[in-house]
Amino acid sequence: MKHPGRRFVFWGFLLLFGGLTVFFLLGIGLVFWLVTGTPPTDFQRPQSWHFNPLVCLIPIFFLMAASIMGRFGFRRYARPFVDIMSATDAISRGDLSVRLSEHGPRPIREMARRFNHMTSELARADQQRRNLTTDIAHELRNPLHIIQGNLEGMLDGIYEPTPDNLSSMLDETRLLARLVADLQTLSLAESGQLPLHPTRFPLSDLLEDVTASFSPRAAEQGVTLASDCPPELTILADYDRLDQVLSNLVANALRHTPSAGSIRLQAVSSEGIIQVTVTDTGSGIDPADLPFIFDRFWKGDRSRTRAGSGSGLGLAIARQLVRAHGGDITAASQPGQGTRFMLEFPAVGPNSLDTPVF
Repeated sequence: MKHPGRRFVFWGFLLLFGGLTVFFLLGIGLVFWLVTGTPPTDFQRPQSWHFNPLVCLIPIFFLMAASIMGRFGFRRYARPFVDIMSATDAISRGDLSVRLSEHGPRPIREMARRFNHMTSELARADQQRRNLTTDIAHELRNPLHIIQGNLEGMLDGIYEPTPDNLSSMLDETRLLARLVADLQTLSLAESGQLPLHPTRFPLSDLLEDVTASFSPRAAEQGVTLASDCPPELTILADYDRLDQVLSNLVANALRHTPSAGSIRLQAVSSEGIIQVTVTDTGSGIDPADLPFIFDRFWKGDRSRTRAGSGSGLGLAIARQLVRAHGGDITAASQPGQGTRFMLEFPAVGPNSLDTPVF
């Protein structure tokens, strides 16, 4: 599909150089007429003519005017392309801080704006990649140091290989295994290679299963956990993956909801959209952190210990799994008033079970 801006650029160049050509031809015709006293189409030598020295200045005038117009055209059209080529060379050398000046005709400004947006996204992605490498190294280093320290202590006779010490190391190995599994799931989901097995099922069954799984833990914390979904509401999706998403959200809610609080799972359908919400009355999320909660290894409370805080990949995985289903996930929160996660999926008709939606 051709962009409309290309047509404007083409016509701009055509008018510029076409105007210069016409201007130059008119100048030649005017000089010929002044010198010979005959129209430029009559190439017969006149009987007599008088030479005016001022006529010699006319070609110089037209040459200067054409030069000025050409310089203006170059600055208006050609220089932005030269700047773009220089900027692309800088990007190829790894300089992602380069930006273009957004000036000139509207199509040129639009192209510069999009180029700057592209370089900004590249810089952000590069920074995220660097942060991801650092975060992975940090998350892997801690359990490895604990396991290494315990094993060295046992070899040196400082620690006894008691069931408690072995159990502690086993917990750290399980943490490593979960972290590696989460990273693999996230990588496959982001690359679009995560296998999904969609089936049609009542959404109420999924919400009730998640509620039943976390009910003992919620009761132990004194938190009310409930679900609400019309029994006739069905969805075409991967049951296990959506269960993973909702389990992550409920687990996060339980970590931040105090005793006597509540967590509610609700599903409704409206205008071709199925919306699932997970609402809690917990501590909420700081507005400054809200835009980053779906980033890898994000942890809102930097001061809390690693124990029970999770790997920081739960929300990132939840977002990718929801997007893999063609949906979207957003969050709204106020500190001290709780958090609400909203999942939206496209509703499909009862006869579209065999239609690929992923």
